[in-house]
Amino acid sequence: MSPVAPDASSRAAAPPPAWRHWLPRALLAFLVLNGVLTFENQWPTAGIRLGARLSFELCLGTLGLMAWVAWRGRASARLIGALAAAYTVGVLLRYLDVTVPALLGRPVNLYWDGRHAWQLLKLAAGDWPAWQAAGILAMAVAGLATLYLLVHRATAMLAACLEWHRPRPWLLAAGLALSASHAVHPYVERDTRWFFSLPVLPGLLHQVALLPDVVLPGQADRRLSPSPRFDSDLARLHGADVLLLFAESYGVVALDHAPLAAALAASRERLQQAIDASGRQVVSARVRSPTFGGGSWLAHAALLSGVDTRRPGDHDLLLTTRRPTLVSHFRQHGWRTVGWMPGLQRPWPEGAFYGFDRRAGADDIGYHGPAFGYWRIPDQAALALLQQQELPAGPRAPRFVVFPTLNSHAPFRPLPPLQADWAALPGPGAYSAAQQAQALAEPVSWLDPLPAYAASLRYTYGWLAAWLDGPAPPGLLTVVIGDHQPLAAVSGPQASWDVPVHVISSDAALLARFTAAGFTPGLQPPAPALCDLHELTARLLAAFDGRAPATGRAAAR
Repeated sequence: MSPVAPDASSRAAAPPPAWRHWLPRALLAFLVLNGVLTFENQWPTAGIRLGARLSFELCLGTLGLMAWVAWRGRASARLIGALAAAYTVGVLLRYLDVTVPALLGRPVNLYWDGRHAWQLLKLAAGDWPAWQAAGILAMAVAGLATLYLLVHRATAMLAACLEWHRPRPWLLAAGLALSASHAVHPYVERDTRWFFSLPVLPGLLHQVALLPDVVLPGQADRRLSPSPRFDSDLARLHGADVLLLFAESYGVVALDHAPLAAALAASRERLQQAIDASGRQVVSARVRSPTFGGGSWLAHAALLSGVDTRRPGDHDLLLTTRRPTLVSHFRQHGWRTVGWMPGLQRPWPEGAFYGFDRRAGADDIGYHGPAFGYWRIPDQAALALLQQQELPAGPRAPRFVVFPTLNSHAPFRPLPPLQADWAALPGPGAYSAAQQAQALAEPVSWLDPLPAYAASLRYTYGWLAAWLDGPAPPGLLTVVIGDHQPLAAVSGPQASWDVPVHVISSDAALLARFTAAGFTPGLQPPAPALCDLHELTARLLAAFDGRAPATGRAAAR
């Protein structure tokens, strides 16, 4: 008679392993799974280090697995595969959860950041050859497969150990005690969850809960903050051109971090001298950006609309509405409105929300010079092209221009050289091949980005000073505002979200309105922040209005 394979009942009835065999295997499996679910960021890099705490999700998963094994006798291969897949996804979410705040200073937003992942990958890859990019992709796939196999093996080992019924009461008691200590944390004075690593699941569930606000009609007005009153007549501007210049990654760290402030002191002084020599004055303040380390579009939308964009999804909701903006308001009062966006390298249909007469991306502004890194177009050349096309001398309609800069974007290199001849900048010979090669040869460091960041701000101060004291239109009102602080590797842990704003004009009476509203003369605004960035919109509109004092109208808003 041929032998009969044992069925599930006979396997379940097999003698249980001795504790000397069971305990090491169970501990090894649990420690492996706990290690891949509780690692921490190795600041200021994108690397990780092992954590010394328990994974709350793993404890719950182990309790659930033990209950299933106690009920069914064993865990099926399908269940083990599903758990291994869930844990693997948890590892990836954990990496994002600890790495993004460390490098960018803000929590990860799966809905919004996921839509821009491809652009971030292109930025990171830079000018890698195709074979190198393919090799890195293959290594990433292989690493993910290896991670899954490791997690699957540990999960299967743990499930097999849980078939031994004798330790189950002790495991159940320990699991319930740990869960209870985590649950009572909000209701007691002591920290009863210090031994747990912060779980990823609550943040993920929070982001999932935000999706209805994004996809369901009629939710936007109930969720978004109120818009300011766009009733300013703009008469106090007397038809002047207005340049709203978002300085990329220009945060108060440039003013408050002593070594960085010292490295920038000379270039900031040259900018002040250029402003004075051009017959202009400058007043400054600090405001709180809605974002940190990235997400420039959140700051742009906050100022242009006057709507708070700090909460995840609010920016996307805003673009689906017909809320008024500074752009549409200036357009209604006779200004030609221009979105000068050399960093825009793909279609941007959402930009129709703002109401620009012209939206000019990288392929539309007419730059034919050499490319300097991923962003291609130097800020100084972009500004020269802007003046040539939209701010020429002679009779014309006033312009309202929104210009987000590029060269102070992480990783802050390569940096083009400053050019003295503004007239030659728009041409194809503005930069030599040697200048391009020298800029591209400068090393990029994500571990020590402070020197490159300082150099990028010196470049920004330099071309702005040269322009204001040179070809800039004499009656121009320039508003320079940082969109956000640089990434945390520059600004440090627990840095504020404050950014500088400078208002530069030859109209002393107009600037007096800003000082009455809380601005201070010069380029060095004191702390604290004057307001949130979206609240600055109402202050601008009040200062531009010709019917009432700026301070009174700003307070009314």
